[in-house]
Amino acid sequence: MKLDVAIIGAGPAGLTAGIFVRRAGLKVACFEKLAIGGQAALTYSIDNFPGFEKISGFELMDKISTQAKNLGVQIEYCSVEKVEQLNNKFILTTSMGKVEANKIIIACGCKVRRLGLDNEQQLTGHGISYCASCDGNFFKGKTVAVVGGGNSAIADVEYLHNIAKKIYLINRRDVFRAGEFQLNKIKAYKNVEIITPAVITKFCEKGGELAGIEINHAGATKTIKLDGVFLAIGSYPELDFINFNLNLDQAGYIIVDQNMQTSVKNVYACGDVVSKNFRQVINACAEGATAGNSCVYN
Repeated sequence: MKLDVAIIGAGPAGLTAGIFVRRAGLKVACFEKLAIGGQAALTYSIDNFPGFEKISGFELMDKISTQAKNLGVQIEYCSVEKVEQLNNKFILTTSMGKVEANKIIIACGCKVRRLGLDNEQQLTGHGISYCASCDGNFFKGKTVAVVGGGNSAIADVEYLHNIAKKIYLINRRDVFRAGEFQLNKIKAYKNVEIITPAVITKFCEKGGELAGIEINHAGATKTIKLDGVFLAIGSYPELDFINFNLNLDQAGYIIVDQNMQTSVKNVYACGDVVSKNFRQVINACAEGATAGNSCVYN
């Protein structure tokens, strides 16, 4: 297969990039190893995407992918195992064979770190969330837990403290990685209870929805009834398949300029794999549009 542009990933960023590339008449394909929509498709409800007061992540991603397909964007369900630079071309080794492309867009997102408990996957979107700013509003007046000890966890508590009735902040250690100023700020909130050292050992469910958690707190088992859990234990990009050097930040995310251009010519990146502070479907789409447009005109 020979392409003008190969897009690695079919989440909101990759699909939007494909739409803009295809509208310019170029031959483009998105390569997706899991399911269309990425993490966004797992979001139970999205109420901050313009044009939709409320829509499920799956439905929104279905609409975007349908639009992309109708324009002629190829969707290939396969894994990209290696990307090499050969002269002025890029060779993708995929599970379905070799692909040659003039330009590539990396939109493979990042993987959230999970606790790895038995029913964690099934309860994702049904009480378990990895994004407080995405899903926090659905827990207004309810009891939730935030898990983690870094700045992301503290930021989640900060975001949720005016929304939730009660917040448990659970950290596996007594020491937090977050800054002291931020930590002292949330300690002053009356609806926040900090539990350390503690780890979740079980997600309790009822009727397919999260009903509570079982924790090991300083060696003792304790059950807490709650409505939601926000896991803020980190995320990471998977870029081992790239066989050339890209400029990355300290956490391993790709550094891009305002055109979503990476440090390598004709290689662009967008979405959650990019180094930034704000990760939402809306800005993933905006970055995808920019990356697609840059492929056409740069």
